[in-house]
Amino acid sequence: MRPHLNYFVLIPVLGALAAPAMAVQVTDNLDLGGAIRARWDYDPDRDIQKFGLDTVFLSAKYNSDTWIGEAQYRFYGRSYPYQYTKNYGDIQFAKFAWVGYKFNPEQQVQVGLNTVPFGLQPYFGSTFYETLGNVIGLEDVQQVGAKYVQQTGDWNIQAGYYLRPAWQGKGTSKGVTYSSVVSGADSYVSDGSDNQERNTVVLRVAKALDLGDWKSEVGLSGLTSTLENKDTGNDGRRNAVAIHYLGKNGPWGVQLQAARQQMSPRNAGTDEVVTLGGYDGTFNVASRGNLYVADLSYDVGGKYLWDQVSGVKLYANYSAFDKSADEFKTSQRVILGTSFSFSKLWIATEWLIGKNDPYIGGSSYTQSLGAGGSNQWENQLYMNIGYYF
Repeated sequence: MRPHLNYFVLIPVLGALAAPAMAVQVTDNLDLGGAIRARWDYDPDRDIQKFGLDTVFLSAKYNSDTWIGEAQYRFYGRSYPYQYTKNYGDIQFAKFAWVGYKFNPEQQVQVGLNTVPFGLQPYFGSTFYETLGNVIGLEDVQQVGAKYVQQTGDWNIQAGYYLRPAWQGKGTSKGVTYSSVVSGADSYVSDGSDNQERNTVVLRVAKALDLGDWKSEVGLSGLTSTLENKDTGNDGRRNAVAIHYLGKNGPWGVQLQAARQQMSPRNAGTDEVVTLGGYDGTFNVASRGNLYVADLSYDVGGKYLWDQVSGVKLYANYSAFDKSADEFKTSQRVILGTSFSFSKLWIATEWLIGKNDPYIGGSSYTQSLGAGGSNQWENQLYMNIGYYF
């Protein structure tokens, strides 16, 4: 068996790779690339101090006057938090796999596994770890279908129809996808359900405008889909709406969003939760609730440490999932962090603070976004170091 990768092994490796970072340009239109990323997790309350290989992904991008496309495939395993697997690559799945056609510079269509256009794009804030919107299945979500994009002056319109979620990859769970998607529950999920999302229709309309010195965007999104229950054979629905604001004034950035998600499943058991899955795990999410997101960022200009450090961004992000069921505890996440480039490496360092958050501080993984977890504030430190090529 190979020894675990650790800090002293990975830092020289990533540093050595840092010299010639660039994608391989196969043709004038096709680029091949990817990334090798390490992560550091520190939580003294749980006696966790781990450094290891996080992700390896391979990507391809095609762009011409008419045809476009993107594909990305990811590999995980062995290192924390996947130490329960034997080999690196025991967990793997696709993020993107789509082709598109540009009718003109303002209009295009994308077909395949592409990003669902809902709310703030491409993410609900400045963080690497992402917000609670990601875990409840609204942020950074990819599904299989077709999306139409049109830019008309200050207006951006995106409409999509998706047949199904991403295909399951390789792993140990029923939730082996990049996105958090409606899923069948693994045996360890109490009150778990077995639904699959079908026929998702989504519309996002946004307008760019100036509000004083702030370059801004305001937008409205709506989503509806069918939830096919594999146990009862009956169909429920998933509906979501969101309103968002994005503003930029010099180095300052603000992102705000409020969303409502309402799922009405036809489960064999309780209808108060729906099981979602992703990243080799499944967990319950409250069927009904409001998501709130606020993000403040500041871009630090200049280069430092003999011009090796650049692109410094400071940010603070708050997200909350306020569930409609009276007895369900609100989930909250606060992220204070910074991201920057060091030579050819890109680094994000974040202080994660959560309450009833399945991914922070050891609160219940399967129930925190449902009825609730430890219901107390937990925190840990997280760093991601990536070499992108």
